[in-house]
Amino acid sequence: MNQREYALIVAGGKGTRIKSNLPKQFIELNGKPVLLYTLEAFYNYSDEISVVLVLPEEDFKIWGVICKKFNFTKPVILQKGGETRFQSVKNGLDKIEGDGLVAIHDGVRPLVSADLIGASFRLASVQGSAIASVRLKESIRMTDQDTTSAVDRSKFRLIQTPQTFDVQLIKKAYQMKEDMSLTDDASVAEKAGHKISLFEGRYENIKITTAEDLIVVEALLKSIGSKPKHRAG
Repeated sequence: MNQREYALIVAGGKGTRIKSNLPKQFIELNGKPVLLYTLEAFYNYSDEISVVLVLPEEDFKIWGVICKKFNFTKPVILQKGGETRFQSVKNGLDKIEGDGLVAIHDGVRPLVSADLIGASFRLASVQGSAIASVRLKESIRMTDQDTTSAVDRSKFRLIQTPQTFDVQLIKKAYQMKEDMSLTDDASVAEKAGHKISLFEGRYENIKITTAEDLIVVEALLKSIGSKPKHRAG
């Protein structure tokens, strides 16, 4: 595979659900901000990957302070985010010129591994899309007002990131009008008429949303020596 590879990291969280004054992507776990773990995971996958980091403009100064404090010198293309995730991803895609593959990833999923990133690029190079997903562990039920009914969980998947695409495919898809039902990049591509290909994600690839998630992620980071997983070989 000789296609150019990009990572588009979206980090626009505010930390409201974890009751933090500091945006959750900047919270330190084991002495390092969450966002740095995420970025380092992609550079561990490949030194040649081009990274676009989408942040709220008011967080640019914080990012600069973090880079200086932690001596982070990897090349990152900084882009201003929008009011919504849809707008932020679209802004990030505007920074990518030419063809290739782009892995769109949540900045607050710091435990993504090099193997997972590599698998997403390999599948997307063939299918045009590659969406990380995991099987449900627990039973689920559908609710309808005051009644509930059991649902076959084997027919459902929990969707994660990275969500990796042919660059031109996803850029064209994001030209559509924003719709609140489009909760991730796969739903945008699907609405644009593209078939979505899933691949096996990892349960430890947690998105930090609540205070409990911070505790779990910090424990997992300690268990692997506070480093992202090894480079894919």
